[in-house]
Amino acid sequence: VEVLGGVGLMHGRRPTVSGVPALADRVLLGDDATLPDVGVSGVDVQPQFLDANNGTWVLRVWFHPGVRLPTHYHTGTVHLWTLSGKWFYAEHQDQPQTAGCYLYEPGSSVHSFIVPEDNTELTETIMLVQGANINFDEDGNYLSTMDANSIIAMIEEAIRERGLEPSIYVKAGFPNF
Repeated sequence: VEVLGGVGLMHGRRPTVSGVPALADRVLLGDDATLPDVGVSGVDVQPQFLDANNGTWVLRVWFHPGVRLPTHYHTGTVHLWTLSGKWFYAEHQDQPQTAGCYLYEPGSSVHSFIVPEDNTELTETIMLVQGANINFDEDGNYLSTMDANSIIAMIEEAIRERGLEPSIYVKAGFPNF
């Protein structure tokens, strides 16, 4: 989520498929902008827990229909719960994830996340990620690294740029020695 324009910071209420109505005033919408380093739009994020010391990040994410994340490599594990909608990996289209699914990804996994364009609802997920995502373009060239630290920086920059109230989430403290 190395993004400023394409990711929405959600506070409380769920977005609609259009991504426009009924959102708290601190929400940044993701369907009308692009993720700078990866060229993806249609992603709304509500951070839950970010720990840069241990490389742990927990996000509640709404993916709009048609989202395709770049191919990425996980340096650590991922636990992902799908609460609504449908998604799959380009490499495993025969294994769609739908509401109620739980997915465990071991470290060193490489894949491309896709939300079908014909989804009639947002795909809502909660993910607990350990480590970083290393993102690549279609030709296998390095795009960006996303980890707890880069997510914290992205959130803080988006809040400053847009004049929003601070995002509310649990942020692990740094050692004080």
